Amino acid sequence: MKKTLFAILATCSLLFAESYQINTLSAKQLGMGHTGAGQKLGSESMHFNPGALGFLDRTLDISGGVTFIMPTVEFQGLQGKAENTKMGTPLYVYVASSVTDWFSAGISFTTPYGNSADYGKDWEGSALLQDISLAVYAFQPTVAFKVRDDISIGVGPAIYFGSFEQSKALIPAGKFNGLKEVAPFLAANPPLRQQLIDVTDKYADVNAASATFSGDADVAVGANLGVLYDLIPNKLSLGVAYRSEAKMKVSKGKVKMSQTITDAELKTLNTVIGGVNPYLSAMGRDPISPIAIPDLEQENFVAELPLPANLNTGISFRPIPKLLLAFDWQMVFWNAYDELTLEFDNLGKQVSQKNYHITDAYRFGLQYTVINQLDLRLGMYYDETPVDDDYLTPESPSTNKLGTTVGFSFRPVPNFSIDASFLYSKGSGKLGRESTSENNPEKGEADGLNGRYSVTALVPSVGISFIF
Repeated sequence: MKKTLFAILATCSLLFAESYQINTLSAKQLGMGHTGAGQKLGSESMHFNPGALGFLDRTLDISGGVTFIMPTVEFQGLQGKAENTKMGTPLYVYVASSVTDWFSAGISFTTPYGNSADYGKDWEGSALLQDISLAVYAFQPTVAFKVRDDISIGVGPAIYFGSFEQSKALIPAGKFNGLKEVAPFLAANPPLRQQLIDVTDKYADVNAASATFSGDADVAVGANLGVLYDLIPNKLSLGVAYRSEAKMKVSKGKVKMSQTITDAELKTLNTVIGGVNPYLSAMGRDPISPIAIPDLEQENFVAELPLPANLNTGISFRPIPKLLLAFDWQMVFWNAYDELTLEFDNLGKQVSQKNYHITDAYRFGLQYTVINQLDLRLGMYYDETPVDDDYLTPESPSTNKLGTTVGFSFRPVPNFSIDASFLYSKGSGKLGRESTSENNPEKGEADGLNGRYSVTALVPSVGISFIF
């Protein structure tokens, strides 16, 4: 029972996906492949490179917007196809001011981490995941100092807080199907044999019990710092930014049970099991374990989510006044997610190995000013996955991703801009990545889920900005 429960709970808490880091926190920069570490972006530099904030030359710079992440995650398994199309809506607000010629300051509010998914209550992998909703918010005050006319440095803390909710089946659909094999042993008790058939048929396509895990995370604090060097003023800039790792901790997670099967039906199944186990033992076969639903509502749990460190290096080049080219290299230190530990009040500590690895993302973008009121943007990126196939799960159907982006900014009046962009992202490989679960609880893989994932996403983003 303990091993079964471990497999069921191995991926609950806050730890949901490789893709819980969000890179869509500017409608402008998303149009350029989400580049920005080597660019002077005004208030938006607080996210991309705090050092660039020192080049702000406005009394007030405000930018805000929202992104609509519309994924299509398809899983093709032994029992058919399941699909997740649940939308996520990360948002951002940046406010900054040039206090003096050499000092700028600002505040930002963003959703840098999050995940949403809903595969349905009774799909093949419901014991791993039915649905999840995760949101981590960041409040970031930032200061920047222009130490020379061509160099600026910036620094600020990132204060994180958030919440989550996740549901999964404790007894998934079809879990009792194997009990039909013992029906011949009940020939002397036709009523009990019929009750067994009725119960197994009833739950062949419907889960018998589910649980919803939820919790609010304690406040966590990280650091952001960066430097921007204007090698050739207004033509060539180089920037480096670092965002430190932080740990989000749920100190008192809660569980809510949802039981479809009745106590009478459970009693029937366990009566059958108790009656046939002597026959199985006499035949040299393993006995069947009694069926029990753990009372998880009496349990609190503690878990941690690593928010990985990021190192971003960027360069921007303006060959002519109207054209801006940019390239970013982003390293994400996903090796911080080496294992998942859940600690329950009475069940003790459960550890599942994750073994994520450091990844690289390569981002390209360009912006062309058609007229003073209109900028057009194009971009492309390639983002590696940190998840090995052996650790692939429904909440982390990660692939190496190739994304293409377009966008524009329209300024109907000099101090106001309407920004919009669109991203199309697709996992590499025509058939997606394959889940090769071997029912190995040490790897956190439960119930022998095998199949293929394919992942695509349509991501529009809209925003507005003001400068004074």
